[in-house]
Amino acid sequence: MLLVLVGAAALFAYGFARTANDQWGLLTIAIFLIAILVATFVVCGFYMLQPNQSAAITLFGDYKGTDRSTGLRWVLPWMMRPKISTRVHNFTSDRIKVNDLRGNPIEIAANVVWRVSDTAQAMFDVADYKDFIEVQIESAVRTIGSKYPYDDIEDQEVTLRGDAEVINAELETELQERVARAGISIDECRIMHLAYAQEIAQAMLRRQQAEAVIAARAKLVLGAVSMVETALQLLSEKDVVDLDDERRAAMVSNLMVVLCSERDTQPVVNAGTLYQ
Repeated sequence: MLLVLVGAAALFAYGFARTANDQWGLLTIAIFLIAILVATFVVCGFYMLQPNQSAAITLFGDYKGTDRSTGLRWVLPWMMRPKISTRVHNFTSDRIKVNDLRGNPIEIAANVVWRVSDTAQAMFDVADYKDFIEVQIESAVRTIGSKYPYDDIEDQEVTLRGDAEVINAELETELQERVARAGISIDECRIMHLAYAQEIAQAMLRRQQAEAVIAARAKLVLGAVSMVETALQLLSEKDVVDLDDERRAAMVSNLMVVLCSERDTQPVVNAGTLYQ
């Protein structure tokens, strides 16, 4: 095209100089005008595609295909070729408030890595694919947040706080199903923020502390009972001392106090007999 333009300029100069002498000058100018029209026609069909960019080719509203080849491209000028980026996008949702499975209000936000995989669907199946995915991310986060409890001290069910990998995988699956109609692929989903809502944060913190204390004491009692049982069994097997039921109960009580007490116990030495 550069050569055509240079040649057309030379023809115009030559033709302009010969118009006063003969008819060849007029013919040369006519060729110049035709060359300009052809050059304009060809130039209008050029377009450029950068790496990770694609163009949807349409002819009078009829979709003809997608061009993903990078560099200088050309189609007939009357074909439309709107471009769209297929690069990786990163979106972090706002912190939204939802009720978890047990009805507790929580704040949750997610980070999503996504890209356009089908240019035609992203261009023609939704009005604005960027707005579409942002709305779907919020909807998917709300769905997952209300499907599981925030926490479970007994670790008997999947929770938002304790099973991050499971929650992230399910969020990715849920979101992929929602945005597939827009030609979008989800590369990664992760919960970025998770906390109780401010109005119940202090109360839930006290509940967590209480549940932790109860769980710790339960384990402590189980361990103490096991140690007392072992001590009594060894004393009996080795004939160290023969205790009746009353003294056995007193010994069990003393051992349980020593093992389960939150403070160091002060021993009392009996200087008399076992029964005095």
